[in-house]
Amino acid sequence: MGRSRRVVILLTHAHADHASGASALARLLGGAKVAGPGGHVPLADGDRVETGAGSLFAVSTPGHARRHFCFHLREAGAVFTGDLLLGEGDTTWIGEYSGAVSDYLESLDRLESLRPRLLCPGHGPPVRRPAEAVSRFRRHRLERIEQVRRALDADAGSTPAELAARVYGPLPAGVFAMACKSVQSILDHLAATE
Repeated sequence: MGRSRRVVILLTHAHADHASGASALARLLGGAKVAGPGGHVPLADGDRVETGAGSLFAVSTPGHARRHFCFHLREAGAVFTGDLLLGEGDTTWIGEYSGAVSDYLESLDRLESLRPRLLCPGHGPPVRRPAEAVSRFRRHRLERIEQVRRALDADAGSTPAELAARVYGPLPAGVFAMACKSVQSILDHLAATE
């Protein structure tokens, strides 16, 4: 007779595109536990979850969300990145809370320090050149900070919406609202670091 396995669903963060189906999936799996932000079981930095492939370690990586985790499968040199870093492009949304930009840059440093050989993002294909991807995402964020700084220097009285229009150009209304929040997070970062 086979050994019964305990199923745990791990959430990187509580945004609907990552967490909304977790409870229904847990029920379908016969009452699995849901751990992480938005789950039933709290998760802390360094917590370990045993899997058939080895131990997954929770790594606190705020920025995209205040409570965001990556999961490090050390034996494989792999990190499940959620939305800290995506499988394509050079950016993810950073603007949910004050301090998000500083947290995000520190989280990229933390991801880099794990020296992964493979990144498995929540969106997009696996990333097989992690160091290049982390560098690309960091460079994009630093360039965006500099763009906002230059726009603010050109007109110090600008609102976040005016700065977003200058930095991002025309955008659909919903996307523009997110761009405004992103600009506000950059302004918070600039105020805290200068």
